[in-house]
Amino acid sequence: MKNTSIPMPNRERFRAICLGERPGDVAIMDWFNRYWTDTPKEWVKQGAPRDILKPEGFNRYFQMEHIHNLQEIVSEHNRADLPEAEAGEGFYVTPPILPVFEKKVIREDARHRVEMTYGGSVVEVSKEFPWRMPKYLERPVRDRATWNEYRKRLDPYTPERWPADWWGFVEKVNSEDTPTLIMVEGFFGILREWTGLENLLYMFYDDPGLVEDMMDQVLYLDLGILQRVVRDIKIDFVRIWEDMAYKAGPLISPDMVRKFMVPRYRKLTDFLHSQGIDIIHLDSDGNITELIPIWLEVGINFLWPLEVAAGMDAVALRKKYGKELILSGNIDKRVFARGKEAIKEEVMSKVPFLVETGGYFPGLDHAIPPDISLEDFRYFINLLREIGGMEKLPE
Repeated sequence: MKNTSIPMPNRERFRAICLGERPGDVAIMDWFNRYWTDTPKEWVKQGAPRDILKPEGFNRYFQMEHIHNLQEIVSEHNRADLPEAEAGEGFYVTPPILPVFEKKVIREDARHRVEMTYGGSVVEVSKEFPWRMPKYLERPVRDRATWNEYRKRLDPYTPERWPADWWGFVEKVNSEDTPTLIMVEGFFGILREWTGLENLLYMFYDDPGLVEDMMDQVLYLDLGILQRVVRDIKIDFVRIWEDMAYKAGPLISPDMVRKFMVPRYRKLTDFLHSQGIDIIHLDSDGNITELIPIWLEVGINFLWPLEVAAGMDAVALRKKYGKELILSGNIDKRVFARGKEAIKEEVMSKVPFLVETGGYFPGLDHAIPPDISLEDFRYFINLLREIGGMEKLPE
């Protein structure tokens, strides 16, 4: 039975949905329907207003509900998406390293450009498809000597991490009835960005002390930032970026996760729980089935994007874990290439059940790519609105 007719402040409603207390409530929220940088540019060409090029305009056009993305610690994998750090719309972006490296072109030809990223990697970027992941040619952390230099950029107390008008920013965020998220780093994904995957996997065996040293620095960075933020700002949930799995499973064994990562997860989640924050979101691509019980043990209880191509199934997870696990995403982005009937079949096979059982936020199983048409994405949003008893988007 639907429980959506009872008015509720946005922050309270978000929490109630997470806890499974509003069965049938369809919350179409911007953070769970993120998009590639070039997606709104392509949609403007297809007839959308230019206003969608800005996040607030995008939200208005699709009538998405907003989550304050308070502080995103943008990782190297977002290298093309790093905007200038600024306070506004409850959004403040900082990279994990400060100061950043000078972003510069090293060489280029007709098809490719080789450049230094702000994170210190050397990458080859396709000029034809600039939104695609670049080819990494060199990573900034190769051994203990390069790590000792790199870690100097990971001080949580660097003044540039914070809005110049901190108290103005605090007042703005706290005064608005909007769920507020702070984003921090996990203990595998960011190391992989610094070292490269193959090098990191060897380090676990050849120099485990170095791996632990890097993880400890990430924990120091996360806790330093969180301690300041939660002192002054009401945080509704915390997101951890981890990306540590591929199609067949995790990139390291569950035993290694328990040995290297669980003690640090516990320190992080124990602090959050001590501050009354019990909704802890984790972002990892790939098949994370073996890792879910471990994350639940340490208090991580909210997952995204649940990639269908990697075998993730939100309906099966709901049946297995019930309300213990909060879910988001899991709408297969590949079905958009097959037309509206395929989109409808995918949505209707999952969303009605998941929202009725509670603790689910619908969205694609990763950021919206630019090859999805404006027409098809509007159709998708209207299906969700219909399930939630809302009117269709205006033409």
